[in-house]
Amino acid sequence: MGMTITEKILAAHLPVRQTGSGRKEVSAGELINAKVDLVLANDITAPIAITEFRKIGAKDVFDKDRIALIPDHFAPQKDIKAAEQCRMLRDFSKEYKLGLYFEVGRMGIEHALLPEEGLVVSGDLIIGADSHTCTYGALGAFATGVGSTDVASAMATGECWFKVPESMRFVYYGKLNKWAGGKDLILHTIGDIGVDGALYRAMEFEGETIKSLPMHARLTMCNMAIEAGGKNGIIVPDEITEKYVNGRAKRKYKFYTSDKNAKYAAIKEYDCSKIPPTVSCPHLPSNTKPAAELFEVAIDQVVIGSCTNGRIEHLREAAGVIKGKKVNPNVRMIVIPATQKIYLQAVREGLVEIFINADAVVSTPTCGPCLGGHMGILAKGDRAIATTNRNFVGRMGHPESEVYLSNPAVAAASAVKGRIATPEEVI
Repeated sequence: MGMTITEKILAAHLPVRQTGSGRKEVSAGELINAKVDLVLANDITAPIAITEFRKIGAKDVFDKDRIALIPDHFAPQKDIKAAEQCRMLRDFSKEYKLGLYFEVGRMGIEHALLPEEGLVVSGDLIIGADSHTCTYGALGAFATGVGSTDVASAMATGECWFKVPESMRFVYYGKLNKWAGGKDLILHTIGDIGVDGALYRAMEFEGETIKSLPMHARLTMCNMAIEAGGKNGIIVPDEITEKYVNGRAKRKYKFYTSDKNAKYAAIKEYDCSKIPPTVSCPHLPSNTKPAAELFEVAIDQVVIGSCTNGRIEHLREAAGVIKGKKVNPNVRMIVIPATQKIYLQAVREGLVEIFINADAVVSTPTCGPCLGGHMGILAKGDRAIATTNRNFVGRMGHPESEVYLSNPAVAAASAVKGRIATPEEVI
C-alpha cells in the first residue's frame, strides 16, 4: 500500500519494540507511539510541562540536546508573573544542562528561530507545546502541537503517542498575482474549507506554484495549517528545501516523498492566478475577503511580525511599500523582527531606518501582541490589521476589539492609508 509523506515519517520513527520483524508501514487512524527528534515549549507552556515532569518522578531528560525551551511569548518579561515563568525555564535548563535554552538576546520567536538555526530538519518528527509547531512541515518534517503533559512525558521518554492522521492534498497551479504570496494562499484555502475543514488531517501542499514558492512563504503556509484544524501541514522537500537546510542543519536530514498510489481523504485544487491579496475579517481566519473590497474599514493599529510573517523577506516586503511615506497619524504601527539575526539583518539593510522614518516602532523579537500578551494590546473598540495568524474574539486584547489578518504588503499599505488598503494604492 502506498503511503503519504506524513505516514512515511511516522513509520520511520516507530520504536524498535513496535517494528517487530521490520515493520515499516502505518495507516491512517492507527494509534502508535513514535520517537521524537525534538521537543519544544515556551514560557507559557513549559512551566506546566516542567511541573508535570516532576510529578511523574522522572530522573532525567531523554536527551539534553533535543529539548528546546524558548521564552518568547511574554518575553522580554512584561510583569512579575511572566518573569517567574521565564525563570522556571532557565532554572530547569540549568538543572538538566539543556543545550537548547535561549535567553532574551539570543532567543527569537520559536517557529522562526528553530528553522533559522538548523535545529529542525527534513524528515524530523517534532512535537511542541504550541499549536503553530506545524510550521516545520515546510521543511518536509512531521511537526505538530501537543499538550504540555505530552511534552512532559516526551522530555522523559523521547516518545509520544499519535493517531496517524488522514491526509488531504492541496494542489496549487498558475502564476501568483503581484503582492500575493504564501499568506494569501493559506488564507484563501482556509476561507474555502473552513476552520475545521482539515480537522486532525495532514495538509499536504503541492503543485507547480508550491514548487516555485520560496521557503519563507512555505513556512507561512504550514504555520497556519492549524487554523484549518490540521494536525500538520507539510510540503514534499525539493531543491528549494535542500538549499535552505544544506549548511544550516545541525543534524542529518532525510527527504521523504509521497507515493503515487498514496491514499488521500480529499483533494483540492486552486488556480493561484485567481487569488488576490486576501484578508481574514473578524472573528475567524476563514472569514476571508479580497483586500481591495475592504477599503472602508478604518484601523487603529498595524502589526508586522509573528511566527507567520516576521522573517526578513516579510520585513523587506513591508519596507518596500512604506519607504518614503508616513504612517497615518490615526494609526500606530509595530514592526517585530522574528529573531535577533533577522533584526540585525534589517538594520544592515536599512529596513529599520525606513520603518522609523515612517513613524513606526520596531520591537525586540517577541510573540507579544499576537496572543494579546504585550507590546500592542488592543483597547475596547480598537481595530487592527496584523500579519499574525489568529483573529478570534479578544485575541489581541479587549473582547470588543477586532483583528484583520493580511500579508505584510497589505498591512504596510493600510498603515499609510489609515484603513485597509492594497499596495497599489500607495506605490
